[in-house]
Amino acid sequence: MQRTYQPIEARPMPGQQTGAIAWLKANLFSSVGNSLMTVALVAVAFWALSHALDWSVFNAVFGANLEACNNLRGIGACWGVVAEKGRLIVMGRYPDTEHWRPVIATALMLGVVILSCMPRFWNKALPLVWVVMLAVYFTLMKGGVLGLTEVPTDQWGGLPLTVMLTVVSMTMAFPLSIFVALGRRSNMPAIKTLCTLYVELIRGVPLITVLFMASFMLPLFMPHGVSIDVLIRVVVGITLFSAAYMAEVVRGGLQALPKGQTEAAATLGLTYWQTQLKIVLPQALTTVVPSLMNTFIGMFKDTSLVTIVSLYELTGALALALNADADWRPFKLEAYFFITLVYFVFCFAMSRYSLWVEKRTAVSKVR
Repeated sequence: MQRTYQPIEARPMPGQQTGAIAWLKANLFSSVGNSLMTVALVAVAFWALSHALDWSVFNAVFGANLEACNNLRGIGACWGVVAEKGRLIVMGRYPDTEHWRPVIATALMLGVVILSCMPRFWNKALPLVWVVMLAVYFTLMKGGVLGLTEVPTDQWGGLPLTVMLTVVSMTMAFPLSIFVALGRRSNMPAIKTLCTLYVELIRGVPLITVLFMASFMLPLFMPHGVSIDVLIRVVVGITLFSAAYMAEVVRGGLQALPKGQTEAAATLGLTYWQTQLKIVLPQALTTVVPSLMNTFIGMFKDTSLVTIVSLYELTGALALALNADADWRPFKLEAYFFITLVYFVFCFAMSRYSLWVEKRTAVSKVR
């Protein structure tokens, strides 16, 4: 009698376990040494967390009560310094009665930036939206028209100045970095040499030197009677500095692209710029998204260096607020924690967007 072979279902490997308990056993309690280290680290973390909560929450003063803060100095945090000096820290030296203007202007700029990060708004109207937004932003901030009180740029500060310096500088530096990166790979010796000198010169000096030169040295080379606003000089300096670093990031992406891509484009009869715009740059920029975002985040934090030219952004405005009032100066640690939170929120948002872009672009690489 002929029998038909019928395979049985696969059984799990003996001893195989899944779930949280299995993960803990495999990663934290796999041996006696690992178990002891895990218990010790958990104890230290619990001790540190309990003391941090006591200082920052349970024994803290949240109101702007200077006497209560002094009584609990060293025992609890004084978040009242944020309540007392928060407006000056966030807005800098901008006139108190006109604070509504930087609030609206900054919200408008951040709104356009968020829209620009969404693919559904990537159309021909987007550049026009940016032009309108920048015109409205500088009209609100500067004033002098439409019945608005004129506010000199040296009084701009706080978070609005930090956001503006980052957004405007990065927006101008990104396309410039692409042209410089392409220039460094050009077959034309003059263009290649010029781009190389620019990158090496800028990368060979710190940003603080570039800002110093733009603010104090550049006016010495201008014709008599010609003066450029310090804010414009700072924006140009940050833009040139950022473009040099981003150019090297983009160049790395260009070099990582297989040569066969450009050869295939040449076979199809595409011109140089058609090849770069349709084939080379989309793939190269996708490759270097994490490095580009690192540059953006680093430059967002490096805007604190503009204090050297008397522009008080978020960090400079904090120092300005506390140095002018000796009563609240002992609680500067809490104020620094506050702006640390602000920086973290912006940087974390940029890093999350970078991860989203990476996942979105990775779809095209799935075979």
